[in-house]
Amino acid sequence: MAHHLSIDLETFSSVDLKKSGMFKYIESPDFQILLFAYSLDGEPVQVIDIAAGEIIPPWLVSALSDPGFIKHAYNAAFEWCGLSKYFGMLPVDQWRCTMFHGLYCGYTAGLEATGKALGLAADKQKLNSGKALIRYFCVPCRPTKTNGGRTRNLPHHDPDKWALFKEYNRQDVVTEMEIEKRLSAFPVPDFVQKEWETDLRINARGVMVDMNLVTGALTMGENARAALIEEAMKISGLDNPNSVKQLKDWLGAELDEELPALNKETVTRLLNRDGNSDAVQRMLEIRQELGKTSTKKYDAIEAAVCSDGRVRGLLQFYGANRTGRWAGRLVQVQNLPRTYTEPLSLARDLVINNQPDALRLVCGSISDTLSQLIRTSFVASRNNLLVDADFSAIEARVISWLAGEQWRLDVFRTHGKIYEASASQMFGVPIEKIKKGNPEYALRQKGKVAELALGYQGSVGALIQMGALNMGLSEEELPDIVSRWREANRRIRDLWYAIENAAVRVISEGGSVGVGCVLLSREFDNSTGTDCMTILLPSGRKLYYINPKLGVNQWNKPSIVYMGVNDKNKWGEIETYGGKLVENIVQAIARDCLACAIERLEAAGMPVVFHIHDEVVIDIPADHADLDTVVQIMRAPIPWAADLPLNADGWTGTFFRKD
Repeated sequence: MAHHLSIDLETFSSVDLKKSGMFKYIESPDFQILLFAYSLDGEPVQVIDIAAGEIIPPWLVSALSDPGFIKHAYNAAFEWCGLSKYFGMLPVDQWRCTMFHGLYCGYTAGLEATGKALGLAADKQKLNSGKALIRYFCVPCRPTKTNGGRTRNLPHHDPDKWALFKEYNRQDVVTEMEIEKRLSAFPVPDFVQKEWETDLRINARGVMVDMNLVTGALTMGENARAALIEEAMKISGLDNPNSVKQLKDWLGAELDEELPALNKETVTRLLNRDGNSDAVQRMLEIRQELGKTSTKKYDAIEAAVCSDGRVRGLLQFYGANRTGRWAGRLVQVQNLPRTYTEPLSLARDLVINNQPDALRLVCGSISDTLSQLIRTSFVASRNNLLVDADFSAIEARVISWLAGEQWRLDVFRTHGKIYEASASQMFGVPIEKIKKGNPEYALRQKGKVAELALGYQGSVGALIQMGALNMGLSEEELPDIVSRWREANRRIRDLWYAIENAAVRVISEGGSVGVGCVLLSREFDNSTGTDCMTILLPSGRKLYYINPKLGVNQWNKPSIVYMGVNDKNKWGEIETYGGKLVENIVQAIARDCLACAIERLEAAGMPVVFHIHDEVVIDIPADHADLDTVVQIMRAPIPWAADLPLNADGWTGTFFRKD
């Protein structure tokens, strides 16, 4: 029978953990484990004061790589990585992450926040003195006359604080064990645990970055920004033309109107109106240009890059805990600008060689080009190629499959032109006529915006938010588009209400209700008082909604309310409805398809370096960079959804891009 070893480390490093990430923090030559708290099989927690010269007992060193000891920690990736620096790469499959377990069960990240959300007793919660103690002992300090000019606080500089820090370290293990105990009634499936292990390996592998490009972009971006600000100062006479208030007041005076805001939409509107003076027009252009000159992502790459030129830790497993999707970290690869500049290779070379005039001549705006080139900072390793493949219209395929909307499934099993097919269904026009050159082709735009906006019970507001008015559609015709799309997709429409009715029923009556291939249930753990609604997905994974109840919405109809991380990133009540639950389910199933593909790719010797929702990026020797093989793996039937019509496409190259 396996032993269970719960661990928490307190550490020091001169690297900023928040800005640079765990891997660079631990890589630092001055990284040091200060305290090592542990509990074996729930026994009282012991604290090893490594900073004071105490050593880790030989049995404990051996246990770190012994499969007979399951290692538990809150954010276990940190403990695994920190200890691996000292003892060699420890086996990932022997570790269990309590933070991930909490996220899986619908709770928040953070030991303190999770403890409070679970309602742990005061003696089981994290000590609130920790942040000040971490600032004192775990990061460099500013040298002053008072502290003798030192740059680091050591235990002997404040023995009382050090004693309190040891107690803080001990209590973290107590809290972690109590959280794990409370969550044990809702276990993580073995296959999801394996996905966590794969994710840790991918994050540790990292992706190569072109630091010559990053350095060139930072230099060129700063120079371009300085030149724009100098020009704006000369035109306007303002001390700081980048100040929203100063520029708004100046523009208001020049235009003789009060501007309530100076956001992106306002600047675009003012730029497109007639009658602006040359000074006003140029100031608006500069404002728009300054909005594109941010080098924050380049700064983030520079801060996070490790000594071998790779950035690690770009993804957080289960970062979006409502669906289980990954979240971007550090550089935020999930919202990088698209690349449409051509030729990209030339633009990159001009930035690397710091040739701004040539870049402006070839590409136009320096700021916009630098923004696009952020993607291309991620490159293949030496003698390798990147292979990029992404699922085609994965959410549209999943919702069609989930609802059993046959005409849509037929589209995805044949030509795949869902925008044209949707317009054909909505307006009764043969799909053959919806092609370039025909007047009916204008209907494709309506089909496209409907597909993007209406799948999750969206209405006119969703169409507007998706940019319908910017596509040339009038607000008057939007209700008709909503009505036509819903009529053409009756099974999807019925799915929203079936899921909502099932949720209302299990919340009010208990038990389980199946809707197609998903199962909604009310689950309760008597020993801890944990109450939740779960949705069992076809993969065997569950979605959790904590403390569900019925409320009344703005239309005086029953609404579904549960506890979770709300829009303000706080733990509180969240109201939901059928379409939103369907969105959760669809995105969760799409996520499971990606996770399945990643496991298959890794098993086939295709090392993934990062991924984005429905897209994987592989870094592999050029003579093994076979796009067809990768695409076939992505398209292969999913065991638990053999009839889900998947498709994928991709490219190979030396740097990352997005068309």
